[in-house]
Amino acid sequence: MFSKSKINDPNPQKADAPKSAVHDKPQDAAKATAPSGDYKAAPAKAKPPASILSSDLHVTGNMKTTGDIQVEGTVEGDIRAHLLTIGESATIKGEVIADDVVINGRIVGRVRGLKVRLTSTARVEGDIIHKTIAIESGAHFEGSVQRQDDPLNPKGKTAEPAPAAAPKPAVPKPA
Repeated sequence: MFSKSKINDPNPQKADAPKSAVHDKPQDAAKATAPSGDYKAAPAKAKPPASILSSDLHVTGNMKTTGDIQVEGTVEGDIRAHLLTIGESATIKGEVIADDVVINGRIVGRVRGLKVRLTSTARVEGDIIHKTIAIESGAHFEGSVQRQDDPLNPKGKTAEPAPAAAPKPAVPKPA
């Protein structure tokens, strides 16, 4: 009454089937149908959510991450992150270094960032070293602003290495 279907056969390879239509592994079939160069081995990993420091948290010490941080509390120390968001109720006393810095609260110290944004509720007392900056109307800022191509470099120097001095060959003087 029931017969084994050729479609559901776990081993489709037969002697009479052409070799080019048979694939031993599932990824071989994907490679065969995908245009050359467009095949990707694995999907990209999802970005983890930002770490949030709540308004009742007081941190004394430095923080460093390659991820994102949202500060709503108080930090006495330096912070280094990819994206740093300072909430309206937050206070930072120390240096801030991040690719993107969004300041809604208070910072007492230096700010270094590729993109720095001071919102209307921001209060910054210190220098800002940036590649691009935006300051909204109503923001309070006391300090200096300096544009650099590489503001994340703490020494303030460019990333270009200095040319090495090559020793000059000795040239014999004519006698």
